[in-house]
Amino acid sequence: MANLSSFINPEGSSFDFEELEEAIVLQRVELQNDELQSSQPSSNQNQSQRKGANSTSQRQLDAKTLRRLAQNRVAAKKSRLRKKAYIQQLESSRIKLSQLEQDLHRARSEGLFLGACGGVMGGNISSGAAIFDMEYARWLDNDLRMMSELRAAVEGHLPDGDLRAIVDGYMSHYDEIFELKSVGAKSDVFHLMTGMWMSPAERCFLWIGGFRPSKLIEMVIPQLETLTEQQAVGICNLQRCSQETEDALYQGLDQFHHSLIMAVAGTAMMEGVNHMAVAAGKLSNLEGFIRQADMLRQQTLHQLCRILTGRQAARCFMVIGEYYGRLRALSSLWVSRPREYEQEMVE
Repeated sequence: MANLSSFINPEGSSFDFEELEEAIVLQRVELQNDELQSSQPSSNQNQSQRKGANSTSQRQLDAKTLRRLAQNRVAAKKSRLRKKAYIQQLESSRIKLSQLEQDLHRARSEGLFLGACGGVMGGNISSGAAIFDMEYARWLDNDLRMMSELRAAVEGHLPDGDLRAIVDGYMSHYDEIFELKSVGAKSDVFHLMTGMWMSPAERCFLWIGGFRPSKLIEMVIPQLETLTEQQAVGICNLQRCSQETEDALYQGLDQFHHSLIMAVAGTAMMEGVNHMAVAAGKLSNLEGFIRQADMLRQQTLHQLCRILTGRQAARCFMVIGEYYGRLRALSSLWVSRPREYEQEMVE
């Protein structure tokens, strides 16, 4: 019988629940086998009948057990790989953060501060914003890798069911960035709101800390395969609902701006401490706007994937990835453009 204590790491740092569950299943099988062997029927006919029934039950139990154990082994292997990747990711993030802190320290000593996209800007960058930028850079690296896998799957003409599984994984990848933004907004809402974590060209199309869902649908749909009538109606309704929600959020943001202006400028100087405290309290509402806008973005992507087939959804994510990749490339070209050309433009 398996020793359950063997699954506890000697250093006390982890506990392998998958292997523990496998050991428990094996124990249950051993106990049931012992019970089957110890039971002796009084009649030969009963013995023959029970033997046949027990034999059938044994085969079914063995088959189910083997499937369960195989699933457990696969799950345990995946769990160990995820843990190993997570530890490596933490170590890589620690190194990147250390390098970023050194860059910030050097920039401060020179009287400058580095922005999220490598540009130079006035003001300071908070530690929360720096951590978000580092995590976003990691997300972009994963995005390039997953986009290559998605493109290879589409070009390899995989069945729609297999493509759907890959698309679901890519959707989870987008869910991750929305979670990162939620945490980042709590730490430094201005950094998220101004889009300093994005490239300059991407910031030209910024809407409440991200992309505008209705415009994304407008860009993607013409580049997909022929849609059925039902799909066209569903996407049209989705775009309309997204547009209505965007308008409501934008109106609320406009009212917030007006309220903030009145709070900052509408009180006498002698009451400055009190009204500035009120204004600071109002700024916390910005986090809510980003959260609601990201929720709309996330729901739109999920709903769009449900309307489209697996191949269409894969193509949809490819179009989105290529679009933002081109915007980032455009930003790099603009930053590295020859200064002689810039001078000619000024003249």
